[in-house]
Amino acid sequence: EVQLVESGGGLVQAGGSLRLSCVVSGFTNDDYAIGWFRQTPGNERADREKVSCISISDGYTYYNNFAEGRFTISSDNNKNTVYLQMNSQEPEDAGVYYCEEDQYYSGYGFYERGSWGRGTQVIVSS
Repeated sequence: EVQLVESGGGLVQAGGSLRLSCVVSGFTNDDYAIGWFRQTPGNERADREKVSCISISDGYTYYNNFAEGRFTISSDNNKNTVYLQMNSQEPEDAGVYYCEEDQYYSGYGFYERGSWGRGTQVIVSS
């Protein structure tokens, strides 16, 4: 059974940085990907917004436009952990961040597999 556990959220001032972690278990090989998504305040009825994804086997990454240049996704396969380094935080970045099991298909992109963590909350003060 695939399990994902997020941590690292908290309160940060606008312009500051946070690093989120997603510890994964239950995978039998590295043929999988991990995506970070977020649910922002006032948008609870909307789908979670894709932030960034990484293919564990080859390191291929994807960033949403708002994350490009500010956020960095990485993986430490020895620790079974995927990180999301978030710099230059803006109030609009506040929300609950989730990691999720993805599958990456070269030439096609990342697709959700449906296993989610419980999320970690990020609060950005202006």
